[in-house]
This record gives sequence, C-alpha cells and structure tokens, in this order.
Amino acid sequence: MLEKLRLVEERYLEMEARAAQPDFYADAKAAAKLLREQKQLEPIMQAYRAYLKTQQELDDVRAMLSDEMDEELRELCQEELRQAKKRLAELEQELKVLLLPRDANDDKNVIMEIRGGVGGEESALFAHSLFRMYSMYADAHGWRVELLNYNETELGGIKEADFMICGTGAWSRLKFESGVHRVQRVPETESGGRVHTSTATVAVLPEMEQAEVDLRPEDIEMQVYRSSGAGGQHINKTSSAVRLIHKPTGIVVACQEERSQVQNREKCMQMLASKLYELEQQRIDSAVTNERRSQVGTGMRNERIRTYNFPQGRVTDHRIGLTLYKIGSIMDGDLDELIDALVTADQAEKLQKSEE
Repeated sequence: MLEKLRLVEERYLEMEARAAQPDFYADAKAAAKLLREQKQLEPIMQAYRAYLKTQQELDDVRAMLSDEMDEELRELCQEELRQAKKRLAELEQELKVLLLPRDANDDKNVIMEIRGGVGGEESALFAHSLFRMYSMYADAHGWRVELLNYNETELGGIKEADFMICGTGAWSRLKFESGVHRVQRVPETESGGRVHTSTATVAVLPEMEQAEVDLRPEDIEMQVYRSSGAGGQHINKTSSAVRLIHKPTGIVVACQEERSQVQNREKCMQMLASKLYELEQQRIDSAVTNERRSQVGTGMRNERIRTYNFPQGRVTDHRIGLTLYKIGSIMDGDLDELIDALVTADQAEKLQKSEE
C-alpha cells in the first residue's frame, strides 16, 4: 500500500508543478482534465500526509519511552502512544478505501426511469412518490432535475417517468437505487382501510455522451408524435415528441418534455447512449464471471431491493439488512443514511476481494 501511495504522491507533485507553468491554460481541455485528476487525488494525499505525520509522532513517542522519565510522564507518553496507534489504524483503513479502483462514472449525471409495477393505480401513485422522493433528494444536494418523458394517470400517479439528475457525483450516490421498490400501505383508492402491497421499478443509468458509445445512424429509427399530458401547457399541436428505436437491440426511448423536436431528439440520443452502455457493461460482466454479482453493486431490476412499510413507519433495504424507522423523512428525500450504508457495504466487499 505504501509503495502505491508513494507513486500517487509523485503523480500529484507532477501535476502541481505542471499547473504552476505559465502556459498551463494554453490547452484548456488538457488543463481541465489534469485539474479533475488532481482534485480526485486530493483526498488520498490529505490522508497519506496525515498518515506520515502520525507515523512520525508514533516514532517520536517510542523514542521518548526508551529514555528514563518519571512515572507520571511515562503514563502520559503511553496514552499518547495508544492514541497515535489508534489514529494510524484508522488512517490505514481510510487509505485502503481511497485506493480502491474508482468507478469512472462516479462524477457523471444520471438518467433515472421509474415505472409503475404490480398493483394497478396504487403502483402508479407509489411511482409518483418515488419521483418526488428523488427530486427532493436532488434539490437538497443542489442538483438539477430535467424531465425527459412523463406520463400521468388520471389520479395523479405515474405510468412512467424518465428524467435526468444533473450534478457532480450524482451517479456515485444514486447508482444503488436500481431495482424493484415495494410499498405496503393503505392506498388512496382503498375504502376498507386494508394494507396493499404494490411495486414500482427504478432504473439508474450514467449519462453517456454519444461519442462514448457506438451509435450508427443506420441502426436508429426515429418516430415523431404529438406530446400527451394533462392539458394546458402540455398540449402540443405539433409533432415535437420523439421516439427512437435502436433496431439491433430493440431498445426504445422517448422524450416529449422539450418544446422542439430537435431538443427532444438530442435527449433521446443521450438516453439511448446510456442504455447501450449499460447493455455492454452487462455483456462484459457476464463474460468475465458466471458468479452472481454483488447485490449492492448490481441493482438488477428484477430484484426487490427495498420495502417502504407505511403502517410501521419503516424502510428496509434488503441487500444490506438495514431498517430505518423514519419513512416520513425518507419519502421527503432524506436518503443519505440509506445511501451511505450502501456505499460502505460496497466498499467493504471490494476491500475483502482486494485482500483475498
């Protein structure tokens, strides 16, 4: 680990020296790339320098203990030694986590898709609750939500909602949300007060640029149609909504929220690029190993990942066995405790594999 950290430090110092050169910003694209890499390495360098400082303090205290001193001073030194050892172990663990292979998509925006599942109208209403939850979470983090495709039911539920969350680190926080979300509650449509169980599916994709995916024009069929909605400003008298069909895979994406056909097509192309990227990643993963991927790391859409039980006020994430009794705040977008636990579990699994 220490050898790897020394190499990271060398690279960091090289970048510092390059950034100090007068012509550094002559190539704006290269400068931006280097500054991004430097920012990614900063947490490692801070922890590494703290580790070296603590190691030096530990050596100094050990040297002091080898000298003659009165009993009171010796006890103080021994306490300082215990604290330094504890701090050194914490920093070593932190550095192991920081040195884990980084997800190349962590800083990217995400495209999220929510669909009503089992449960009829109640599943559509729950899908709307999930859309609200993620929108509030995004707002709390200063991220922007852009609607791509949104189809409502008569009672205000959602048949389907496709939207983009734009903000640095969105993928790193939301990538574990893919899967089947289950709700247990008394539906608004239930007159007898019985608790129903319904589901909605969530898919999370990193936003991919078209240049990052092999998208050939001859493989894409474009259809245009009029936007649909609840009326008012949603009524569109021209065929501005766009549907793209990727003929080799059968993937279909649609966007109707922008005002022009050109804008909707551009959004569709982004969605299609992200879906093709996900498909390729799944192909690579299955070719590399036949073993089941980590529950935390996959979020396969046919897996039930989380239950929201309203009568008991609890939310349970089945992948890590975590239950929180704060359903009200979670549905209002307070997801950080859940997501932090998923990130920690994912890191622990990666650490275990790296040490095997």
